[in-house]
Amino acid sequence: QVQLVESGGGLVQAGGSLRLSCAASGRTFASMGWFRQAPGKEREFVAAFNWSGSRIYYADSVKGRFTISTDSAKNTVYLQMNNLNVEDTAVYYCAARLTGTYYSVNSYNYWGQGTQVTVSS
Repeated sequence: QVQLVESGGGLVQAGGSLRLSCAASGRTFASMGWFRQAPGKEREFVAAFNWSGSRIYYADSVKGRFTISTDSAKNTVYLQMNNLNVEDTAVYYCAARLTGTYYSVNSYNYWGQGTQVTVSS
């Protein structure tokens, strides 16, 4: 049974912070990451972590504000979100992949249910 469970979403004022968590179970993966989707828009890449080599990737829109980290013993990935703005409002999804391109939605094999992040002005 493979499961990805996100938590930590909520309502926050612009300039505030949230910390998202994603716990994976069932197997190990090449990479885990975060995507987001706002109403009427396509799902987009946010950040990813490759277990092999401990390489980290960020979308340009969040670089310098968001930080991804991991706990390998717990197979868990976190997303620290600082200096949030209204444009960050979306459902945030945790995902895991076996192979492929880190920034591509199609590369990811497993997805969590998502957690809502709403940033008010």
